[in-house]
Amino acid sequence: MRKIIQWVMASADGYVDGPNGEFDWAPVGPQLSEYSDRLHERADTFLYGRGVWEMMAGYWPQAESMSDDEHDLKFAPIWRETPKVVFSRTLEKADWNTRVIGDDLAEEVAALKRQPGKDMLLSGGSRLPAALTALGLIDEYHIAVQPVVLGGGNPLFREPEQRVNLRLVDARTVDSRVAILHYQPAREEQAG
Repeated sequence: MRKIIQWVMASADGYVDGPNGEFDWAPVGPQLSEYSDRLHERADTFLYGRGVWEMMAGYWPQAESMSDDEHDLKFAPIWRETPKVVFSRTLEKADWNTRVIGDDLAEEVAALKRQPGKDMLLSGGSRLPAALTALGLIDEYHIAVQPVVLGGGNPLFREPEQRVNLRLVDARTVDSRVAILHYQPAREEQAG
């Protein structure tokens, strides 16, 4: 069965964006880029909530004309070609090889996980990851903790209805400033 892997940048105080929705505080160095590339290689489908989708769709289709960053130039064609799923109750359609799912999150995601293929990569955001976490549908969490305190914004983990126990699989420092934490759900601990 395919896995859902969450990949997200977070501030040291646990936010995925700033108080005004800004995302200008998470520089991507060469080691962080390499880590991100390896996660992208594991996936053949990208998953987004509407807010992250709009940010991605506003940049990656024309990234080559907006940036000369090596990582951006490498990833832009991958982003355009990779099938994407956007979860939204208000968005009706989306371009760039994208399917929109609006209803029955649990059933739709379970069906996606049963399809043949590589893993699926859920990038950024907090609402969709919270909903998928509550349903027990995220298999791995990769959190890049940036050395900044934002003081507000959307939290990395929204208030869950019940405790979610995680098991640390790996922790490393990249680019001499970012801590990457790799967790898996500790399912046996949650049941007990």
